[in-house]
Amino acid sequence: MTNFIPIFPLGIVAYPGEQLNLHVFEPKYKQMVAECVAEGKPFGIPAVVEKKVMEYGTLVKVEKVEKLYDNGEMDIVTRGERVFRVLELVQQIPDKLYAGAIVSYPQNDMSVSDRLREEVLHGVRELHAILQVHKSFSKPDIELMSYDVAHHAGLSLSEEYNILHLFYEVQRLEYLKQHLHKVIPMMAEMERLKERVKLNGHFRNLSAGDI
Repeated sequence: MTNFIPIFPLGIVAYPGEQLNLHVFEPKYKQMVAECVAEGKPFGIPAVVEKKVMEYGTLVKVEKVEKLYDNGEMDIVTRGERVFRVLELVQQIPDKLYAGAIVSYPQNDMSVSDRLREEVLHGVRELHAILQVHKSFSKPDIELMSYDVAHHAGLSLSEEYNILHLFYEVQRLEYLKQHLHKVIPMMAEMERLKERVKLNGHFRNLSAGDI
């Protein structure tokens, strides 16, 4: 199935199920969002990576207009719905300031592996402990999906985008697991290095075994 949607390209990766708060200030997007709110229709956020509008993005629905400013700017709360693939960009739409796209919606297998999910969550929490970051999830562990934890795993923008166009939950979890297996030892070593640097120049108690 193909569909035409208005688009709001952003230098972020939005995921299905994710709440995304946006401040809308450009005239073309003020027009687009106002129409989407009035008509109850969604819009697409294709990811922009290295200044390029990418092939995949996420359809989002405006859940709430948090604040409407006198000049038409808006603070909105959106929720990601599903991943789309851009088939064709439509740069000019009659009587519209914004662009759109003809998109398709790839099948997305959400079947989960409990073992993989547990490994990924353990890795995310280990990474947070190393970095002394305190984050909690709004769902019980058994309900968490890759989309819920990807932004918390220390991925780069391009790596977050790689997650977006994997269409099996098991693949996404495996990608996160491999990333965490790579990055955790590096972060742990950096923390050890920081501790050694802190000791430099300080008095230390040395036993005979240290000299």
